[in-house]
Amino acid sequence: MIDVNVHLSRWPFRRLPADEPSALVALLKKHGVTEAWTGSFDGLFHKDLAGVNSRLATDCEPFRGFLRPFGSVNPMLPGWEDDLRRIQEVHRMAGIRLHPNYHGYTLKDAVTGQLLSAAAKRGLAVQLVLAMEDERTQYPLLRVTPVDPEPLRDLLPTIPGLKLMLLNASHGAPRVRGAYCDFAMLESPYAVQNLTQAVGEDHVVFGSHSPLFYFSSAAFKLKESGFGERQARAIAESNARRFSS
Repeated sequence: MIDVNVHLSRWPFRRLPADEPSALVALLKKHGVTEAWTGSFDGLFHKDLAGVNSRLATDCEPFRGFLRPFGSVNPMLPGWEDDLRRIQEVHRMAGIRLHPNYHGYTLKDAVTGQLLSAAAKRGLAVQLVLAMEDERTQYPLLRVTPVDPEPLRDLLPTIPGLKLMLLNASHGAPRVRGAYCDFAMLESPYAVQNLTQAVGEDHVVFGSHSPLFYFSSAAFKLKESGFGERQARAIAESNARRFSS
């Protein structure tokens, strides 16, 4: 099983269980995960993303082959191109994880196309996070609306070679053909079945959003979908492997 949506470091508003690397790895292995694509909570809030990505690489190193780091890039900060270069050339990461709503830009902004094009040219996979938590649970002084993925419908065809994955889409969010999607924040009955109908079963991947969300929640959604062994295996592992190849 590949979990494409986990995080290291501290969520600033409460301590989370398993928010230490060794504890998170133990939790994921307990549930049968064999590889976890890992971002950093610090990437949402820190301005020194070079430092964030360096720490992420260091924290993942003892668990090489299991924790697979995805670096943070904020195109609203000067020098983001160098952050992108370091992610690939220094840290040898497979991709990047973006948080437009926390970094102050939308998918309509020109800088989005510039960043996605630069990532595609480098062969870096892109994980675009649409939300981090339900708006009802957000800290009152930090209200962050979900990212609207609608502009991607027109943008994606203009960027050849882009490998794009949407994380944490909420119920009712537009589906973008060609993008892979996880289902960590989909809470409707038969959420996984509905998602496969919207984007195709070969574009659905397993993401738990651990440790901010309970791993068992994502596991139960896959179980209650009623898929056969082949479909369940594709969602749990094969689709993610094809995306990253």
